Amino acid sequence: MGGVSTADRAERVPKQDRSRATRQRLLEAAVACLAEHGWAGSTVLVVAERAGVSRGAAQHHFPTREDLFTAAVEYVAEERSGALRALFPDGAAAGDRRAVVAALVDLYTGPLFRAALHLWVAASNEEQLRARVTELEARVGRESHRIAVELLGADESRPGVRESVQGLLDMARGLGLATLLTDDGPRRRRVVDQWARLLDDALGQAPDEG
Repeated sequence: MGGVSTADRAERVPKQDRSRATRQRLLEAAVACLAEHGWAGSTVLVVAERAGVSRGAAQHHFPTREDLFTAAVEYVAEERSGALRALFPDGAAAGDRRAVVAALVDLYTGPLFRAALHLWVAASNEEQLRARVTELEARVGRESHRIAVELLGADESRPGVRESVQGLLDMARGLGLATLLTDDGPRRRRVVDQWARLLDDALGQAPDEG
């Protein structure tokens, strides 16, 4: 009888594992290259060399440069969401909105956001890339807002609450932009403290506090 032998199956699994590992290395290398060199300096060849794979192997996973870096930003987005969830696996502690604000700000002031920002700049000048990045960022924005609402215990049926949560995300993004030029930790902590107080006033009592 025909079919796949046990030896063939045993060989296939390691190949699949190697393929996933290669793809992961390429994505991580693309993120690092964007953060360090920007769009102009981040070619497929540069990324492949950093990942320790051939250009052909890189193009097997990502046929075009746009495919590679769009996937890299999606990877960044998933890492950002995962990082926030990991900070509060059981939800934020009742009333600890400052911790939530600080965690959101950290996501927007770290290397993952910096890499995403470089792609945004590239997408503003690359028509083929712009539509894909815009669509992806819209999804990321909705997910970030949903996570923030859950962790803050925000009731968006109340007037002004949705805008307050969105304002927090916009503020965090602004701090991320400022960090590109200078990392002023003490000022950022003061801003986080103030935003936590403003959210307590705007959002009212968290559900678990009552």
